[in-house]
Order: sequence, then structure tokens, then C-alpha cells
Amino acid sequence: MTFLYFKALHIIFVVTWFAGIFYMPRLFIYYAEAADKPEAERKALQRQFQVMQRRLWYGITWPSAVVTLVMGLSTWYNYGATPDWLIYKLILVALLYAYHFSLHAIFRQHQKGIIRYSSTQLRVWNEVATLFLFGIVFLVVLKDALSMLWGMLGMIALVVMLGMAIQLYKRFRERSGG
Repeated sequence: MTFLYFKALHIIFVVTWFAGIFYMPRLFIYYAEAADKPEAERKALQRQFQVMQRRLWYGITWPSAVVTLVMGLSTWYNYGATPDWLIYKLILVALLYAYHFSLHAIFRQHQKGIIRYSSTQLRVWNEVATLFLFGIVFLVVLKDALSMLWGMLGMIALVVMLGMAIQLYKRFRERSGG
């Protein structure tokens, strides 16, 4: 029964962690776009976005990442085995934590007032979490590497569509002056 509680908590904190890593890059985008505003507006917006980033990052995203890891390791331990699909999942999860740390680096830059990436680059980076979500969910549900491959191919198609949507949105914004 304890196994099921760990598993439920793991799922809950995965959801809250993903909420944080989905929203954080949006705040990065808004912060970067604020740099194009007049000075008074830029300062006010960037200060507000820094506060929002700090609260999201330290109040939700980091704690959720830690609890996800602890509950995930507990679930794995209680599972008693490591099937092939779980090895692939662990690889994707390790890469997801690398992505998390990359967001942390951007967060620290913004907290210092440094903008290294354009809003378009950040929009693309924002979609990386979606890729991990697809791969991990397909593996957990289907528990089969071949099914994961089909899921990943579908995900690649999604990436292409997202890339096209980002470009269309960028053109729309340029034309509409926003």
C-alpha cells in the first residue's frame, strides 16, 4: 500500500513540476520582450517578472522537482525491478533534470538583469519540456520501447508543427506591430 502512496505523490509532484517548467520559460519570454519597452516601463515590468520568476522557481518548481525525485526513487525501490522501459524513462528523466538546470541558469541570468536569448529562442526552448512529457508518458503508459519510438515520431511531428506555429506567430506579431 505504501508503494501506491509514493506513486500517487510522485504523479502529483510531476504535474506541479511540469507546471513550473512550462510557465517559467513564458516568464523568460516576457522578461526578454520587456527589454524593448521604454525605460520606465521596462524597469517596472522586468522587476515584476523577476519577482514572479523567483516565486515560481523557488516556491513551486524546485520543491516539486525535489519531491518528484524522492518519490520517483522510492517508487523505483518499491517496484523491486528495473524493466527496459524504466531504463529509457530514467534516461529521459535525467535529460529533463538537465533541462531544469538549464532553466535555472537562465533564471539566474534574469535575476542579474542579463538577457542572453531572444524571445524567439526562448519560445523554442519552452517547447523542450513538451518533448520530454510526450516521451515519458508514452513510456510509462505503453511500457514498450517500440511504442515509445512511435510516440517519439509523433512528437517530432508535433515539434515541426510547433516550430511552424512559432514562425507564424512571429510573423503575425511583426505585421500587427505587437
